[in-house]
Amino acid sequence: MKLALFDCDGTIVDSAGVIHACMELTFDDFGMARPALAHTKSVIGLTLDIAIAQMLGRPLDAEVAAMTARYKQHFLLYRESGASFEPAFDGLLELIAGLAARDDVMLGVVTGKSRRGLDAILAHHGLTDAFVTTRTADDCPSKPHPAMVLECCAEAGIGPERTFVIGDAVYDMQMAVSAGASAIGVSWGYGPVDALRAAGASHVVSHAAEIAALIAAPPIRPDARIAL
Repeated sequence: MKLALFDCDGTIVDSAGVIHACMELTFDDFGMARPALAHTKSVIGLTLDIAIAQMLGRPLDAEVAAMTARYKQHFLLYRESGASFEPAFDGLLELIAGLAARDDVMLGVVTGKSRRGLDAILAHHGLTDAFVTTRTADDCPSKPHPAMVLECCAEAGIGPERTFVIGDAVYDMQMAVSAGASAIGVSWGYGPVDALRAAGASHVVSHAAEIAALIAAPPIRPDARIAL
């Protein structure tokens, strides 16, 4: 039995547009220059407070906490407005359905989203029952800390040596390596391909269907853990 843990934003769904719009409104509210889209994309995957602090180039403080709360308000208003949900990337829904039907693979999600945000996305795309274990920003320290992976492994009863982490961000690759799992990068998200490889990706795929074949093969364990 193997465990495949998927990142959400930038891997399963294309959420950069709504995340960036909420960031722009938040920065406006605090009298700060709006961030560039590329800057927003560079922090997607981190928990929200750490992402905002990194964008500002400073540690967590009271203003970062206030901005985090304001961002959540903007995002909630977006959801309540009836705006469309973030679309799934090409082939991801079919890939997940196919993997969930296999008897040699268990699926999970490891994401910097909130629990509420993840549950809404999974329900909208009909994916709730596909995943046997999930960890969010409400449950664990931010990526690249290995806790999300290790807790999912413990819940599923599958060791990290038989676990794959699939993601689009450097933080996903670093988290996988730190946990002793195999890292698979995806090229359709927000992280540069070269950076994914440098961070420990054993493969970087450009089509969702490639992931199924990689999971069928033996996991490639990292040579060493990243010190935190």
